[in-house]
Amino acid sequence: MTPPVVHSLREQIREHLVEGIVSGRWKPGERIVERRIAVELEVSQTPVREALRELETLRLIESAPNKGVRVRALSAADLEEIYPVRAGLEQIAAEAAAPRLAADVSALEPHVRALYAADRAGDAEAQVRHTVAFHRELVRASGNSVLLHTWESLGIEVWTALSIRWLGTVQESYAEEHEALVEAFRSGDPRVAELVKDHVLGCAPRP
Repeated sequence: MTPPVVHSLREQIREHLVEGIVSGRWKPGERIVERRIAVELEVSQTPVREALRELETLRLIESAPNKGVRVRALSAADLEEIYPVRAGLEQIAAEAAAPRLAADVSALEPHVRALYAADRAGDAEAQVRHTVAFHRELVRASGNSVLLHTWESLGIEVWTALSIRWLGTVQESYAEEHEALVEAFRSGDPRVAELVKDHVLGCAPRP
Protein backbone atom coordinates (compact mmCIF):
# COMPACT_ATOMS: atom_id res chain seq x y z
CA MET A 1 0.00 0.00 0.00
CA THR A 2 1.11 3.55 -0.71
CA PRO A 3 1.63 5.46 2.56
CA PRO A 4 -0.53 8.54 3.00
CA VAL A 5 1.04 11.87 2.11
CA VAL A 6 1.68 13.94 5.23
CA HIS A 7 1.53 17.67 4.62
CA SER A 8 3.16 20.25 6.86
CA LEU A 9 0.96 22.70 8.76
CA ARG A 10 1.95 25.45 6.33
CA GLU A 11 0.93 23.28 3.37
CA GLN A 12 -2.40 22.43 4.99
CA ILE A 13 -3.12 26.13 5.56
CA ARG A 14 -2.06 26.92 2.00
CA GLU A 15 -4.48 24.31 0.65
CA HIS A 16 -7.26 25.71 2.85
CA LEU A 17 -6.65 29.19 1.47
CA VAL A 18 -6.39 28.00 -2.13
CA GLU A 19 -9.64 26.05 -1.78
CA GLY A 20 -11.30 29.18 -0.38
CA ILE A 21 -10.14 31.29 -3.33
CA VAL A 22 -11.01 28.69 -5.97
CA SER A 23 -14.43 27.95 -4.46
CA GLY A 24 -15.28 31.63 -4.28
CA ARG A 25 -15.33 31.89 -0.48
CA TRP A 26 -13.00 34.85 -0.93
CA LYS A 27 -13.91 36.91 -3.96
CA PRO A 28 -11.45 38.94 -6.10
CA GLY A 29 -10.58 42.10 -4.23
CA GLU A 30 -11.72 40.73 -0.87
CA ARG A 31 -9.40 41.03 2.12
CA ILE A 32 -7.95 37.93 3.80
CA VAL A 33 -7.25 38.65 7.48
CA GLU A 34 -4.26 36.71 8.79
CA ARG A 35 -5.40 36.83 12.43
CA ARG A 36 -8.89 35.65 11.56
CA ILE A 37 -7.53 32.65 9.62
CA ALA A 38 -5.26 31.72 12.54
CA VAL A 39 -8.20 31.80 14.99
CA GLU A 40 -10.44 29.84 12.62
CA LEU A 41 -7.85 27.08 12.13
CA GLU A 42 -6.60 27.24 15.74
CA VAL A 43 -2.99 27.83 14.74
CA SER A 44 -0.45 30.57 15.28
CA GLN A 45 -0.14 33.39 12.78
CA THR A 46 3.35 32.33 11.68
CA PRO A 47 2.36 29.39 9.42
CA VAL A 48 -0.59 31.45 8.12
CA ARG A 49 1.83 34.21 7.17
CA GLU A 50 4.12 31.67 5.45
CA ALA A 51 1.19 30.24 3.47
CA LEU A 52 0.06 33.69 2.42
CA ARG A 53 3.58 34.48 1.25
CA GLU A 54 3.45 31.41 -1.02
CA LEU A 55 0.13 32.51 -2.48
CA GLU A 56 1.58 35.95 -3.15
CA THR A 57 4.43 34.27 -5.05
CA LEU A 58 1.78 32.47 -7.11
CA ARG A 59 0.16 35.89 -7.72
CA LEU A 60 -3.14 34.76 -6.23
CA ILE A 61 -3.09 37.46 -3.59
CA GLU A 62 -1.46 40.86 -3.22
CA SER A 63 -0.45 42.88 -0.20
CA ALA A 64 -0.06 46.61 0.25
CA PRO A 65 1.09 48.75 3.21
CA ASN A 66 -1.81 49.66 5.52
CA LYS A 67 -4.24 47.75 3.27
CA GLY A 68 -3.47 44.16 4.20
CA VAL A 69 -3.78 41.12 1.94
CA ARG A 70 -6.42 40.84 -0.77
CA VAL A 71 -7.34 38.30 -3.42
CA ARG A 72 -6.08 39.52 -6.77
CA ALA A 73 -8.66 40.49 -9.35
CA LEU A 74 -7.31 38.37 -12.19
CA SER A 75 -8.13 38.84 -15.85
CA ALA A 76 -7.95 36.42 -18.75
CA ALA A 77 -4.66 38.07 -19.69
CA ASP A 78 -3.22 37.30 -16.23
CA LEU A 79 -4.25 33.67 -16.52
CA GLU A 80 -3.01 33.42 -20.09
CA GLU A 81 0.55 34.49 -19.19
CA ILE A 82 1.34 31.22 -17.46
CA TYR A 83 0.64 28.99 -20.46
CA PRO A 84 3.64 29.83 -22.69
CA VAL A 85 5.93 29.20 -19.69
CA ARG A 86 4.19 25.94 -18.90
CA ALA A 87 4.22 24.90 -22.57
CA GLY A 88 7.97 25.45 -22.79
CA LEU A 89 8.61 23.41 -19.65
CA GLU A 90 6.40 20.56 -20.81
CA GLN A 91 8.01 20.53 -24.26
CA ILE A 92 11.41 20.05 -22.60
CA ALA A 93 9.93 17.40 -20.30
CA ALA A 94 8.32 15.54 -23.22
CA GLU A 95 11.62 15.41 -25.12
CA ALA A 96 13.37 13.94 -22.08
CA ALA A 97 10.50 11.59 -21.19
CA ALA A 98 9.85 10.27 -24.72
CA PRO A 99 12.11 7.17 -24.56
CA ARG A 100 10.75 6.16 -21.16
CA LEU A 101 7.11 6.70 -22.12
CA ALA A 102 7.56 4.91 -25.45
CA ALA A 103 8.38 1.84 -23.39
CA ASP A 104 5.72 2.32 -20.71
CA VAL A 105 2.80 4.78 -20.64
CA SER A 106 1.07 3.13 -17.68
CA ALA A 107 1.57 6.22 -15.49
CA LEU A 108 -0.56 8.29 -17.89
CA GLU A 109 -3.32 5.82 -18.80
CA PRO A 110 -5.34 5.87 -15.53
CA HIS A 111 -5.82 9.63 -15.85
CA VAL A 112 -7.12 9.28 -19.40
CA ARG A 113 -9.66 6.71 -18.22
CA ALA A 114 -10.66 9.04 -15.38
CA LEU A 115 -11.00 11.93 -17.83
CA TYR A 116 -13.41 9.94 -20.00
CA ALA A 117 -15.58 9.37 -16.92
CA ALA A 118 -15.31 13.05 -15.92
CA ASP A 119 -16.20 14.18 -19.45
CA ARG A 120 -19.30 11.98 -19.49
CA ALA A 121 -20.37 13.29 -16.09
CA GLY A 122 -19.53 16.91 -16.88
CA ASP A 123 -17.47 16.92 -13.67
CA ALA A 124 -15.27 20.01 -14.00
CA GLU A 125 -13.47 19.37 -10.71
CA ALA A 126 -12.43 15.87 -11.79
CA GLN A 127 -11.44 17.19 -15.23
CA VAL A 128 -9.08 19.66 -13.59
CA ARG A 129 -7.69 17.12 -11.11
CA HIS A 130 -6.92 14.40 -13.67
CA THR A 131 -5.70 16.81 -16.35
CA VAL A 132 -3.17 18.22 -13.91
CA ALA A 133 -2.23 14.74 -12.66
CA PHE A 134 -1.66 13.58 -16.26
CA HIS A 135 0.70 16.46 -16.97
CA ARG A 136 2.48 16.04 -13.63
CA GLU A 137 3.22 12.40 -14.51
CA LEU A 138 4.44 13.49 -17.93
CA VAL A 139 6.88 15.96 -16.36
CA ARG A 140 7.90 13.42 -13.70
CA ALA A 141 8.73 10.93 -16.46
CA SER A 142 11.47 13.29 -17.64
CA GLY A 143 13.49 12.21 -14.60
CA ASN A 144 14.51 15.83 -14.03
CA SER A 145 13.69 16.89 -10.46
CA VAL A 146 14.51 20.55 -11.12
CA LEU A 147 12.09 20.60 -14.03
CA LEU A 148 9.36 18.97 -11.92
CA HIS A 149 9.91 21.42 -9.05
CA THR A 150 9.77 24.38 -11.43
CA TRP A 151 6.58 23.07 -13.06
CA GLU A 152 4.92 22.50 -9.68
CA SER A 153 5.90 25.98 -8.50
CA LEU A 154 3.64 27.43 -11.21
CA GLY A 155 0.56 26.27 -9.29
CA ILE A 156 -0.94 24.60 -12.37
CA GLU A 157 -3.93 23.07 -10.59
CA VAL A 158 -4.93 26.37 -9.01
CA TRP A 159 -4.64 28.33 -12.25
CA THR A 160 -6.53 25.68 -14.22
CA ALA A 161 -9.36 25.65 -11.69
CA LEU A 162 -9.50 29.43 -11.62
CA SER A 163 -9.66 29.69 -15.40
CA ILE A 164 -12.68 27.38 -15.35
CA ARG A 165 -14.44 29.04 -12.40
CA TRP A 166 -13.75 32.68 -13.22
CA LEU A 167 -13.62 32.60 -17.00
CA GLY A 168 -15.70 29.58 -17.89
CA THR A 169 -12.97 28.04 -20.06
CA VAL A 170 -14.48 24.55 -20.06
CA GLN A 171 -13.67 22.04 -22.79
CA GLU A 172 -16.24 19.45 -23.80
CA SER A 173 -13.65 16.71 -24.00
CA TYR A 174 -10.39 16.54 -22.09
CA ALA A 175 -9.93 12.80 -22.52
CA GLU A 176 -9.52 12.56 -26.30
CA GLU A 177 -6.70 15.10 -26.49
CA HIS A 178 -4.82 13.37 -23.69
CA GLU A 179 -5.38 9.94 -25.22
CA ALA A 180 -3.84 11.29 -28.45
CA LEU A 181 -0.75 12.34 -26.49
CA VAL A 182 -0.49 8.90 -24.90
CA GLU A 183 -0.64 7.32 -28.36
CA ALA A 184 2.05 9.70 -29.63
CA PHE A 185 4.36 8.65 -26.78
CA ARG A 186 3.53 4.96 -27.23
CA SER A 187 4.25 5.04 -30.96
CA GLY A 188 7.46 7.04 -30.57
CA ASP A 189 6.15 9.93 -32.65
CA PRO A 190 9.17 12.23 -33.26
CA ARG A 191 6.84 15.25 -33.03
CA VAL A 192 5.57 14.38 -29.55
CA ALA A 193 7.29 17.27 -27.76
CA GLU A 194 5.82 19.76 -30.25
CA LEU A 195 2.41 18.10 -29.86
CA VAL A 196 2.59 18.54 -26.08
CA LYS A 197 3.56 22.20 -26.48
CA ASP A 198 0.67 22.85 -28.89
CA HIS A 199 -1.75 21.04 -26.60
CA VAL A 200 -0.82 23.19 -23.58
CA LEU A 201 -1.00 26.42 -25.57
CA GLY A 202 -4.40 25.35 -26.89
CA CYS A 203 -5.71 25.16 -23.32
CA ALA A 204 -4.91 28.79 -22.53
CA PRO A 205 -7.91 31.08 -21.84
CA ARG A 206 -8.47 33.80 -24.37
CA PRO A 207 -8.75 37.42 -23.19
